[in-house]
Amino acid sequence: MIKKCLFPAAGYGTRFLPATKAMPKEMLPVVNKPLIQYGVEEALDAGLTEISIVTGRGKRALEDHFDISYELENQIKGTDKEKYLVGIRKLLDECSFSYTRQTEMKGLGHAILTGRPLIGDEPFAVVLADDLCVNLEGDGVLTQMVKLYKQYRCTIVAIQEVDPQETNKYGVIAGDLIGDDLYRVRNMVEKPKPEDAPSNLAIIGRYILTPDIFKLIEDTEPGKGGEIQITDALMKQAQDGCVIAYKFKGKRFDCGGAEGYIEATNFCFENFYKTGKAY
Repeated sequence: MIKKCLFPAAGYGTRFLPATKAMPKEMLPVVNKPLIQYGVEEALDAGLTEISIVTGRGKRALEDHFDISYELENQIKGTDKEKYLVGIRKLLDECSFSYTRQTEMKGLGHAILTGRPLIGDEPFAVVLADDLCVNLEGDGVLTQMVKLYKQYRCTIVAIQEVDPQETNKYGVIAGDLIGDDLYRVRNMVEKPKPEDAPSNLAIIGRYILTPDIFKLIEDTEPGKGGEIQITDALMKQAQDGCVIAYKFKGKRFDCGGAEGYIEATNFCFENFYKTGKAY
């Protein structure tokens, strides 16, 4: 059983400056709930109760959010405003939270490696909070992936089709179809130019990783942008064993940029807030 979920949350959020100059991008609110809370709720729905967060300087708000605020809770106790804390209280009651700091920004691969002391030698999920994923018609994305892991017992990455002209924003895979929306990965390239991309199947911010990934990351040289790319480590894993790419069911919003953030806010307002499900 997978119980741990890692949230790399040490990045600067440069695409959302100046808003992220003094506030973690993961705390940007989509309607009335921060991005990272949506991610933790998705993890809990998938049965992942041990939440590990890789933070950095200026990210203290993340720890404060997943904690009790005695003054605030006492102030609104007994009022109709208590309902707004039901969701976060559920997370505090049912999840445990641990933190470590990434002192240098060396890429997603390095951020995941920084979380190794929190994860140990067991399979785990990774969620990038600025990719907000929702599925109104069934299981959440992580729940879908956990079910697949129970069947295949190997690393799984979530993918979606993107505009071929936007492959330079993503890790892109090529693979052999082995089932409905399932590919066995045979090639993986980090942010290729459109003319060099092996497909238009892009990796988004949901992973289930086996623990051998840590050693593979350690042995990975800096790649695109001088950073240690998780894509490069995953490619080694695909060559030596099995990595599956899953075209998930649901919608994904890139909340690291203004356009996707506004789309997510409008969607969540219509589908969650208006119906009272946003708390």
